[in-house]
Amino acid sequence: MKKIFTLAFAALLFTAVSSCRKNDQEKTINVVGLFSLTGNWSSLGLASRAALEVASDDINQYLTAKNIKYRLKFIVNDTKLDPELAKTYFTQAKREGAKFIIGPQSSAELTALKPLIDDAELMVVSQSSTAGSLSIPDDAIFRYCPPDKIEGAAMANTIYTKGIKGLVTVARDDAGNKGLQTSTGAAFTAKGGQTTALTPYAATAPNYAAVIASIKAQVTTLSGTYGADKVGVYLASFDEGVELFKLAAADAILSNVKWFGSDGVALSTAFLSDAAAADFAIKTAYFAPAFGLPVATEAQWKPIAARIKAKTNLEPDAFALAAYDAAWSIAHTLEATNGSTIDFKQTKFKFTEQSNAYMGITGSTTLDENGDRAAGSFDYFGIVKEGSNYVWKLVGKSE
Repeated sequence: MKKIFTLAFAALLFTAVSSCRKNDQEKTINVVGLFSLTGNWSSLGLASRAALEVASDDINQYLTAKNIKYRLKFIVNDTKLDPELAKTYFTQAKREGAKFIIGPQSSAELTALKPLIDDAELMVVSQSSTAGSLSIPDDAIFRYCPPDKIEGAAMANTIYTKGIKGLVTVARDDAGNKGLQTSTGAAFTAKGGQTTALTPYAATAPNYAAVIASIKAQVTTLSGTYGADKVGVYLASFDEGVELFKLAAADAILSNVKWFGSDGVALSTAFLSDAAAADFAIKTAYFAPAFGLPVATEAQWKPIAARIKAKTNLEPDAFALAAYDAAWSIAHTLEATNGSTIDFKQTKFKFTEQSNAYMGITGSTTLDENGDRAAGSFDYFGIVKEGSNYVWKLVGKSE
């Protein structure tokens, strides 16, 4: 009898110890990335994926050092900048119990996800969506870059101070690029310039020749009023801008005015890979804005940028580095909730609180009332030829 009792006690003790060990085991919290890894705007997607890989190493080392019993795992899906694919991966993330998504890159994707996000207890933090139509208070969408009204005002001011009086604006037909076309044009008009806005071209199977013909007609009209040296073209696009550049390069009128771009192409390798497009950019003094990196945090962001470049051979811009900051804000949010996401309202509140207190590698991540980054400046990048290679170079900053 004593032997039976001893065996029973030993079994009970083993079960208790095993249970304690199980409770002490690290749990894994998944964070899903929705990025374009192939095709349009893949330069940012690849750099953003690498940013999360770097963040994973840094965050999990931090959690280990603090003896915190959970780890973050970053799972990245390739949306190809396709809203339908983004919806598929969002639904999958929700089904698998994820509570945080970093991305998607484009406002078109985020617009498609908006109804799904509103019906889910899942926070979405985009590093690069700018559309003002998504500046909505109290939802679960957060954006770690300034909205289009800030970028548009910065670009309009720079274009106007360069002596441009007449501006033709054209955009890809999607929420983000149309928002930038509208905000830049409105701000340029407010400065005293004349804006001619063209109807956005189709996101799929566009007639580029017709777009170029429309741009040329309006450039010709404005040049008759102000002179070609005071006329510019603002193009809000993704990598398809290369096709427009190749057609414009063959036209003497369009090659004789200044061209300006949007954040969707800054540092894009697609523009460097096509000599005709790159030469046109150089001839027209073209530059495009990227969310600016502050000098004050240079000692913090430069080493992270170097680690991302080592993984991708790409120069990461502030959008990619904002993905790194978003990962850390999620980590600090979970630390504040002891790793719990059960109370979604509280988790969302804590994320806002942590964002507003955080000084990331891209600077302060303070959010406005709509959950968008409250402030930001812009770096301007142009293309130069070095030997036989084309490269993006910093050519200016917004005021």
